Amino acid sequence: MTKDRISRTTLVHGGARRSQYGEVAEAVYLTQGFVYDNAESAEARFIEAQTDEFIYARYGNPTVRMFEDRIAQLEGAEDAFATASGMAAVNGALVSLCKAGDHVVAARALFGSCLYVLENVLGRFGVEITLVDGTDLDQWRAAIRPDTRAVFFEAMSNPTLEVVDIAAVAEIAHAHDAVVVVDNVFATPIYSRALEQGADVVVYSATKHIDGQGRVLGGVVLGSRDYIRGTLEPYLKHTGAALSPFSAWVLLNGLGTMDLRVRAQVANAEALAEALHDHPKLARVIYPGHADHPQHALVQRQTGKGGTLIAIDLTGGQAAAFRFLNALKVGIISNNLGDARTILTHPATTTHQRLPEDQKVALGITPGLVRISLGIEGTQDILDDILSALDAA
Repeated sequence: MTKDRISRTTLVHGGARRSQYGEVAEAVYLTQGFVYDNAESAEARFIEAQTDEFIYARYGNPTVRMFEDRIAQLEGAEDAFATASGMAAVNGALVSLCKAGDHVVAARALFGSCLYVLENVLGRFGVEITLVDGTDLDQWRAAIRPDTRAVFFEAMSNPTLEVVDIAAVAEIAHAHDAVVVVDNVFATPIYSRALEQGADVVVYSATKHIDGQGRVLGGVVLGSRDYIRGTLEPYLKHTGAALSPFSAWVLLNGLGTMDLRVRAQVANAEALAEALHDHPKLARVIYPGHADHPQHALVQRQTGKGGTLIAIDLTGGQAAAFRFLNALKVGIISNNLGDARTILTHPATTTHQRLPEDQKVALGITPGLVRISLGIEGTQDILDDILSALDAA
């Protein structure tokens, strides 16, 4: 059965556990610990907890486990571990793999906090980091060495929407036994085929499309059972990145509608990209799903759709971008993405503000660049709002 055919059913029913009361909605187990029938059962559980046996909320929780099982089934992964935020997931995935003396190759176009984990956390503890142009396979080939422990990249970069060829990079990395870690947020779990294309580990900020309604933070790491339980879990449970049961419950409910929301968001992104094509006030319209994107063919092969975000570059620079943003009536200004609401962000002054100027230039983060995360509002309402705001710019 293909992923598309099982996704909605899995998103509604996958991993469900009902108590003796037979509740319809998933139960929220707001508890930090668990009671044992006797001392012997406590001892046995600490030796090896069985399925649906729990010790402490930092190690696992029934509500959290339902979320992990459901997203793992959707992604086609053997297992998953949920975390308190997307960055806790990135940190856990990378730090649990590496030790002093290891080498990591990563795409240069990364979210600032991801660069911090690589350069200021791993780098501080003796891991050598090499950054490359993620779209240039020759740079990957030149950078990966026999001692490379892992490669890391965003499958679709933030905010300029460059696309990394997962299958090709995985082939290069696996030739040196390096672990392929992919931040797949922009591709979304609905269109993700990262594991079948060669990724070993897939990371999501569940704050984005999984919740998709601006309510909670969360993250999740997916991969083989050996990696999740043997490498990742010991690191995360001892360092305290646990997802709260309430947040897991919110995310479970987010999964139930994610397919419908994401497909509506993608349809709105496609319509907006087409409407803005060749607009006189825009130097660039960047949308991987549009035929003029330089990696359009790769996108079609890798995900089949261009995602829920587009980026536009106003010819008037920051002043024009601010006039545009301030004229919006439907879209809102914030720094989140993947939400049911259309959200617009000016990366140069917010999410990527602290990047050195030369890095902004290298990544294409210009003063006029605006990232648009499409919501599920009426398509014409969004188009009218964006076009009217451009008139004001």
